[in-house]
Order: sequence, then structure tokens, then C-alpha cells
Amino acid sequence: METQRQKKIAGIIQKDMAEVLQRAATDGGLKGTIISVSKVHVTTDLSIAKVYVSIFPNDKAQELVKGMASNEPLIKHELAQRTKNQLRRVPQLSFYLDDSLDYIDKIEQSLKGKENPIENRDLLDKRKKS
Repeated sequence: METQRQKKIAGIIQKDMAEVLQRAATDGGLKGTIISVSKVHVTTDLSIAKVYVSIFPNDKAQELVKGMASNEPLIKHELAQRTKNQLRRVPQLSFYLDDSLDYIDKIEQSLKGKENPIENRDLLDKRKKS
């Protein structure tokens, strides 16, 4: 159960993180790449924020998430600059690829096509618990 404080901090991080990552992608020569922060979970002690990102087009998604993880100190610093009036300490950031849109898309494609997962359950990927 998330506290109001966790939700508020997650909301602040989500809003500013989206801007930070989108600017980093554009400055890094990835024009046309859309990065959105789909959700942020903050631990109860407010020390770690799990940032879930959706990336379009997703052919470079894994690579970009690895890049974010390796540039975590820079991203955290940029976030701290933006949130210094709202947050005393920025939590440690960890990045995850949010594949829920792909998962939904696969289900929709399957339902439209001949390969109906309701009749053939083997067609659907086993979903990872996050």
C-alpha cells in the first residue's frame, strides 16, 4: 500500500523525468524517438524510485534503458536541479522497460487475426511479474 507521500513524490519524479529523458534523447541525436514515463514506484523509505519507461519505436528500447541505467548519476543530478524546490533528496533511480503496451498490442493482434489465443493459449507470451 502506497502512502500519500510516496504517491506525491512518484508523481513529481514521473513528470520531471519524462522531460529529462526526452531532452536527453533529442540531444543525443535520437530525433523521432519518444520516451514516456508510464509509472514510478517509490520505496517506503523513499530511497529508491523504480522508473518504468515506454519507448517508441521500441527497436532500440533495451539499449536505451541500459544507457539510462549507466547514466543514472547524470539523470539524477538533472532531476535534482528540476525538483530542488519540491524534494529534499532525489531517490536512487532504477529503470525498467514497460512492455505492457506491447503486451496489449499482441493480444489485440491475436484477437483480430486467425491465431486466437482464447482457442490456443500457447500463442501468448508468459507475462513476467514486475
